[in-house]
Formats: sequence, C-alpha cells, structure tokens
Amino acid sequence: MQRLRQAGAVIFGKTNMTEFAFTAIGVNPHYGTPGNATDTSRIAGGSSSGAGVSVGEGTSEISIGSDTGGSVRIPASLNGVVGFKPTARRVPRDGVFPLSNTLDSIGPLARTVAECAAADAVMAGEEPVALVPLPLAGLRIGVPRGVLFEETEEEVAAAFDRCVGKVELAGARLADLSIDDLLADLRAVTKRASIAAMEGAEVHADWLATGATTPVDPRVSEPLSRAAAVPATAYIRAIRRRTALVAAMDERLASIDVLALPTTPVTAPTIVSMTSDEVLCERTEGLLLRNTQVANQFDLCAISLPMPGMARPAGLMLVARNGHDHRLLRIAAGVEALLGH
Repeated sequence: MQRLRQAGAVIFGKTNMTEFAFTAIGVNPHYGTPGNATDTSRIAGGSSSGAGVSVGEGTSEISIGSDTGGSVRIPASLNGVVGFKPTARRVPRDGVFPLSNTLDSIGPLARTVAECAAADAVMAGEEPVALVPLPLAGLRIGVPRGVLFEETEEEVAAAFDRCVGKVELAGARLADLSIDDLLADLRAVTKRASIAAMEGAEVHADWLATGATTPVDPRVSEPLSRAAAVPATAYIRAIRRRTALVAAMDERLASIDVLALPTTPVTAPTIVSMTSDEVLCERTEGLLLRNTQVANQFDLCAISLPMPGMARPAGLMLVARNGHDHRLLRIAAGVEALLGH
C-alpha cells in the first residue's frame, strides 16, 4: 500500500472478504456477505469478494486482493472484471497476513488489463510504462482440455469457445495441451490436505490447539483443524513433490505462449443456495477453485478477462510460465482489445 500511495493512488476504504482468505465462495457469517456486482442475490466469489464487487459496481477503479488458490481471479470472473495473479514473489508480502507462504500472491482487480498492469508494476517496485498489446498473429495458445473442462456450464463453455475462436481468427495457433497427468500427481500427494490448508493450519496453530474454533466460520475452522492433524511427513513430501512438478509444468509449457481455459467453470450461484445446502456449497467451492488453483500450485502467473455476451459473468483465464508476467499482460491486452471490454 505504501508504494501505491507514493505513486499517487487514493486509498479510501477496505472491502469485506472471506475469513482468513480461506474459501472461494465469499460468504462471511460475522461481517456480512457481499452481493455480486451484477446481482446482489448471488455470491461474489472469494476470498477477495468485496474487492471484486467494488470494481464491478464502480465504487473503486482498482482493488487489491490476495490469491492463494484463485482469490483474485474468482471474484474477477464472477463480477465481470479483470483480475491478475502475478508470479508468487513478484510483489512483496510485507504486512500481509499470511495463509500459505508457498502459494500466496498479491494482485490487483480492475476494469482493464492496463489498470491491472499499472497497479502491479507499482506494487512490484517498478516504474509503470504504457502497456503495448502483443500482436495475436502467431501466438501459441494451449488449451488444457480434460479434467479442467469437466462440469463446465453450457453458457461458460460456449463463451469460451467463442473467445478462443476469435483469437484463432486473429492469427493465433490453438493446440490441445494435456496437463492432466501433472494435476493428478499433485492431487495424489495432497490427498490428505492441500498445501494451503496445511500451511494455514501452522499460521493458526495456537488457537486451533485450544479448540477455540466457535467464533470462526466452520467452513474455515473445520478444514484447518483437519489439516492440523496431518503429520509433518505428509507436508514435507507434498512440498518436495511440488518442487519437481513445478519444473515439469514449466517444461510442459515451454512450447506455448499461454494456456487458455475458463477461469471458473460456473457462474455465480445464489447466496441462499450456498448458505442453505452445505453439500452444494462444498461442491461449488471445489469447482470455483479447480481451474484457478493450478497457477498457484505450479508457480505460474495468470489473468482473468471478462468473456463478452454472457447473461452472468465468467472469465477467460490466460496462464503463463513463472516470471513471464510482463509478456502475459501484453498478451492479455491484445486479447482484451480483440474481445472488447
């Protein structure tokens, strides 16, 4: 925030969010649940729920969120705005309350890619420069069809196909690129608990040890409590295997410029449905996190752009290799110009 203020940003408020930045739904039983910018009866997505709503409704031009598994890009997708998750350690996390030291990243939500790029540059300690869109002709785009496209709402799938079809007509080269084996490998080693949950359990170990979980949203306290019971050996194995899989994913993506897939396979459900049906809520949270968390798990950078022509918003996600943030933003600006704001 200090860098943003020094650059002239006017910081005028804080937005609500999920407790401890831990769920993708955006429900907060203690301080109120922000309604979606396009329909207040629907969820905003989490964890940076209020940030997505604020930009979506025009209360702010830029909001800042944290992204451990999709917490910037999920609200961006569901509220119809742009959300950028930089490479994890690009933006310093000084002063940020942690969830997962391995996966946390800090990124902006805004109306345009250029605004996200300007905010990101300032937060990363760089001098903002004019964002020059990269020509799409000859761009190599990988589409990871497979598990990341399962259970996708028909409207979301159709919008995605329209978007990548336009990009292909602009001269980009599309190719299927399977990453299902890498996803399955990481899923197997984190079967007992996710890295975010295990590291979050360490952050909150003191109050978890006392059993004083009553004041905390059970959607947060229960998975953290389960993760606290996972032995250290399982965590060490998960981190070691992740390191190898990060390298394998980087090699897999070397043949393309970006991956393209829906940010969220679903549009925003109603708040009532999420608070009255725990089974549905858990299933929906899994779907909301499924695609976005890949960028965190494999140490990549990613951006969500609104897909035009939808009754309810959902995003197109572009994912690039570790450290390719500037190039990703230029590609995203080109795609944004083609699709329209």
